[in-house]
This record gives sequence, C-alpha cells and structure tokens, in this order.
Amino acid sequence: MKIAIAGAGDVGTHLAKLLSQEKEDIILIDENQEKLNVISSNFDLMTYAGSPISLDTLEGVGINDDVDLFIALTPHQSENITACMLASNLGAKKTIARIDNNDYLSPKSQEIFHKMGVNSLIYPEHLAAQEIINATRRSWVRSWFEFSNGKLILLAVKIRENAEILDIPLKDLGPDLPFHIVAIIRNNETLIPHGDDMVKLHDIVYFTTTPKNVPVVRKVTGKEASPEVRKVIIMGGTKMAIKTALTAPDNLNINIIENDPQRIKKLNEHLQWRSRCTIFDGDASNMDFLVSEGLQDADAFIALSDDSETNILTSLLIRQELKIKKTIAEVENLDYLQMAESFDIGTIINKKLIAASYIHQMMLKADVNNVKSLTLGNAEVSEFTVKEDSRIAKKPVRELKLPKETTVGGLVREGEGFLVKGNTQIQPGDHVIVLSLRRMNKKIDKLFQ
Repeated sequence: MKIAIAGAGDVGTHLAKLLSQEKEDIILIDENQEKLNVISSNFDLMTYAGSPISLDTLEGVGINDDVDLFIALTPHQSENITACMLASNLGAKKTIARIDNNDYLSPKSQEIFHKMGVNSLIYPEHLAAQEIINATRRSWVRSWFEFSNGKLILLAVKIRENAEILDIPLKDLGPDLPFHIVAIIRNNETLIPHGDDMVKLHDIVYFTTTPKNVPVVRKVTGKEASPEVRKVIIMGGTKMAIKTALTAPDNLNINIIENDPQRIKKLNEHLQWRSRCTIFDGDASNMDFLVSEGLQDADAFIALSDDSETNILTSLLIRQELKIKKTIAEVENLDYLQMAESFDIGTIINKKLIAASYIHQMMLKADVNNVKSLTLGNAEVSEFTVKEDSRIAKKPVRELKLPKETTVGGLVREGEGFLVKGNTQIQPGDHVIVLSLRRMNKKIDKLFQ
C-alpha cells in the first residue's frame, strides 16, 4: 500500500516506523526538516518537508489516486481535517484525521465529515480513556477488551502463585474449558501457545471467553479476592485525565491531584458537572498529602502526568507504600515499556500503540470491525466479519492450516459468543476474533477477503 502520513509527532512517527517495518510504501510529511532527517536515516521510508495543508506540498509528494491511505496526525485538529479534505479531492482513496473534539465522534458529525472527504476520525485520548476505564473497573485484570458489543471478551491477567492453571500443559487443563488462552507474554516476548505450552509464574496471559464465564477465568487465575474499585486517584491534570474522568461511570469516586494553577482551572471548567469528582491542589507522590486528604484507602491509582518516568516511579511508590493493588500508568516513551513491566506497576497505557491499532484497521482489505494491540507484545487481536466467499469459511478450523503464530479466539454468531475448537466450521456472517503476531497480519487478512 502507498500511505502518506502528515505529522511527525509521537503518534505519526511511531506509525511510520511500524508500517515501514511491514514493508509498506510510506511517505512522512512534516514542516520540521531536522526531525525528518533523524527518522529517514533509521527507517526505510520517504520524507518531505512542507505543510500538509499546502497544495504545493501535497502535489509535490504525489498525493493522487495512487495513494491508498492519507493520515493526518499533526497536533492541530483543523489542520488535520483540512489536509484530509485536500488529499481526498486530489484522489487519495481513504483519509483519517486526528481530532481532539469529542462532539465530532457522533454519527451525524462523522457522516458530515465523510461527505467532506474525511473517511475516519481518530481521537487517541478518547480511545486511551476507554481502555483506562475498562481496566480500572476490574481491579484483577491488566487489560479488558469487548468485541461484538460485549458478546466476546479478551482480558489479560498477571499470573501469581495462587493461580490454579500454573505449570500445567494447556492440553491437560481439559477439553471443554469455557475460555481460550490466546497469548502469553513472558520475558518481553509474545507466545501464541499450543497444547504443550504451560502458564508460568509472572506471565501476562490473554484469555478469550464469554461474559457468563468471566468468573471462571477469575477463579482459575486466583483473582477472586481482588477488591471492586470504587475510589480512584488520578495523578495529573492533563487532557487524558479530563477525558478519563468524563468517561468514567458515575459510581466511581474520582479524585484528581494537580499542583499547576492553570491546569486546576481547566479541570474545574471541564469537570464541574461530573458527579463525584474532587480536584486537589497537591503532589500525588507525597504520601503525607494523600493521607491528610483521606486518599490512602483508594482502590485504584492512575498516573497520567506528562512524564513517563514520573508515572512509573509514582505508581511503584503507591503500590509499595499504600498497598493499592490496582495501578495504571500512562507510559508514552516506548523505550520504557519493558522497564515499567519489570517493576510490576500494573496496567500500562500507550496512546501511540492504541492509535496505531485503530489506524491499522483501516489498512486491511477484509471486513474488519476492531483491532487492538497488545501493549507489551508484538501482536494484535482483530475482529473480522466473514464474507460469503471467504477462504476461512471453506473448511473446519483444524484443516485451515493457520500459521503457528496465529490463533482463533472465538466467534459471534447470531448475537451469541462461542469459543472455537478444531472441528468448528466458521460460517459467512460470523464475527471472528483472531490474535496473531504483527508479521502475520497480511496472511490473516487474505483468509477473510
């Protein structure tokens, strides 16, 4: 595919690097030549210095009907929308614009933008806030994703000493398990497990299951004693913190700690109508302050400051000093992800990976409803809708000869979720959940075309 990316910020740069490694034809556009020089010297992609809302720039980089996807990821919403409109009129087949206005995500607004030439809108903070809240509401999971309106669940759990499935070959766990172990992250590597593999201590294990069987997963992973979350501390008055507070259900008691007067003012402006939300002027890393404000008994701590190191270290301190078991940290520096996990700080959120997964969905030729990236692993889980003539519907699963780096986690048929076995015959119209290492994405895509 020929893909043009406007904006060499954090998200744009990460996406360009990722796609160049997948051998896509990438051109990265930005007005900062020095930033482009650093990127082009390390990755196999083209760069162009110029404004993405300049016709001269867009024509100069060859934006025409040969461009399969144009992605505008600059920090400026209006610039992204304008760039996509221009690129669409020059012939680009699909366009994606990064936004920061939640109102634009309504179906009516998206329909208007589509008519203007903006095919899809991405709001990374909104996507990240949804993942934060999903993880926060369930103190025992690292990640929680829902597919087909919640008919199938993908959840991740850190394995401790009391897990019932520890050190047992998966084939010996039983033939009729109400869950499927689809991935294991161990020692910074992602394993797609098979019958002889075992779950080890400190693994992060990804399960697919149906809603009614979530308690079974909770039991076999030894998480039944984990408390329900009611009281939450958020460190940092950032845009992400505001979005998270607005996304949270009303039954969560949200406490935001910030010491910058301007940010406190913004927090009060945006959150004045949010019930059960209190804003504190202080330092979330100060244990005496937390105790004095009666926050030491919180059920969850979410670190959303602008600094990854601060988020990691404060989350670690909170776990050690206040014994708060549910901690979530925004870690935007990709180089810090493995370090954060080695400290066992809890759930890790990275907007770059979340945004890249969403955009990757637009690149696949099959009918894809959802794509999620495993934050600490080189893998993605995708929800495909099976077409009438899809190759995956030709034979039972065991006869499809799927790559070892791939597993089918489950399917939804006529509104009901099912786990998939070797003799399962996938049918047209099914929604199928597939987890695979990223290098297998194109092969999996072909199965559903």
